[in-house]
Amino acid sequence: MLAVTPEGLPLGVLGMKTWVRPEEEFGKKHQRKIRSIHEKESVKWIEGISHLAALKRRCPEARFVCVGDRESDLYELFAAERPAGVDWLVRAAANRRAQHPEGYLWETVQATAPLGRTELLVPARGNLPQRTAGLTLRCATVRMRPPWRPQTRLPEVDVFAIQAIEDAPPDGVEPIEWMLLSSVATTTLDDVLERLAWYARRWTIESWHRVLKSGCQVEARQFGSLDRFVRATALFAVISWRILYATLLARIDTDLSCEVLLQPVEWQALYCHTQHTTQLPKQVPSLQQAVLWLAMLGGYLNRKHDRPPGPTVMWRGFLVLHEVTKMYRLFRQNE
Repeated sequence: MLAVTPEGLPLGVLGMKTWVRPEEEFGKKHQRKIRSIHEKESVKWIEGISHLAALKRRCPEARFVCVGDRESDLYELFAAERPAGVDWLVRAAANRRAQHPEGYLWETVQATAPLGRTELLVPARGNLPQRTAGLTLRCATVRMRPPWRPQTRLPEVDVFAIQAIEDAPPDGVEPIEWMLLSSVATTTLDDVLERLAWYARRWTIESWHRVLKSGCQVEARQFGSLDRFVRATALFAVISWRILYATLLARIDTDLSCEVLLQPVEWQALYCHTQHTTQLPKQVPSLQQAVLWLAMLGGYLNRKHDRPPGPTVMWRGFLVLHEVTKMYRLFRQNE
């Protein structure tokens, strides 16, 4: 679980679960409908809500919204107990039965009048060029009918459904469509736009995964035992967050001092190395400038039309900075 602000700044790793699938469990996918949620890997989403509930007691003024992709479309999650101030927002995967004349989720939402429209910039992918997609927005309060479970009887649940669908996609291109479900009241166009913005922040954890796998090379590590691997993965999880945090914080607030990210010895080593001097500046460099120097250590070219530095060059830059800082300490220890 990664904590992210509505503006997209990752605040840290809230929790992490590590498990290994027992060999005897392979081949049991066909039994998923008769197994309880606590016997499935999907229980991690329920545990995530419980984790946030515990955190809520320590941070009573904070509001928590657990955002998940289609894998988290679990009826048990919708029905799970949670305290006030702990909510969820997931992308629907199943067209669930609804207690409405239309009978099902998608049809119920489609039967409502559109609230408005918005535009989404779709990046280039493969042979498809970048384009701006026009999305029609709808929302509805839907009473969901519970699925059958052998061990328990689940209650009906009211959810707020939000649909964003592309109304005029290019020829041969599948239209963009999001169907989001939330426990947070959603009735107006502003509410819908806010929920869409919340869901868009889910991609932050994909960037975190990319740093963890490509930067920290966690999948290539060979530690000799599972316990060592788990401990190392927990450490790399925090390192990956710090790299992502550094990358995005400089974009959000350019006037911050670099000491919000770097220790004095780190920025001093960075300054002396990049500026080829032994004289420190009179003022502490800004975070934006320090991040640029870090990125250039990692191979960022800083050309006029280059995009802002990304996590990959920041990861490489931090590796170089670690070595530079060690040498800086050695040369300064007798001063």
